[in-house]
Amino acid sequence: RAIDFDTVAWCKLACGRVLGVVNGMLLEFDKSTLAPLGLVVSSDELIGKRIIIIDSGIEECEINFDDLGMEGADCVDDSLLAREQAVLLFDGKEVTVIQPNEDGSYWRKIVRNKIARMKERRREKAAVEFALGMLDVTEDNLGDAVKSTWGPYTTTSGVAKSTVPVLSK
Repeated sequence: RAIDFDTVAWCKLACGRVLGVVNGMLLEFDKSTLAPLGLVVSSDELIGKRIIIIDSGIEECEINFDDLGMEGADCVDDSLLAREQAVLLFDGKEVTVIQPNEDGSYWRKIVRNKIARMKERRREKAAVEFALGMLDVTEDNLGDAVKSTWGPYTTTSGVAKSTVPVLSK
């Protein structure tokens, strides 16, 4: 069911993180007290969409010999051997990957490193496969159907962008 302002839903991810929908917003909560930690997706980006959680983990580790010193680095993180998941927003027309922070949390912090970007690409690949199976899209027009979001923050200053949608051509 699509999220609206009255939707209340909870999800515990395989990694132990707790996400919840309240007042049309996706928030991350402390797993033991359920105290809110911070905003993941604002209501203007979430209302009318569904949240889907799918597995996106490493089935095989790819070793990149072109980046000296980073060969196999994406295989190193075994954080408690939890399965890797992709959190997706889905509205029937496009899929948006909700990328976690480097520390695994989802509430909006800023800095990403290379290993975090490799994990983001795997989540995006999982979203592409999901979109090809669930949406009326082809590989030629996937760019319009699959995107990523890191929440309302656009710089390392920690200032949220306006939550009013900006239309552009």
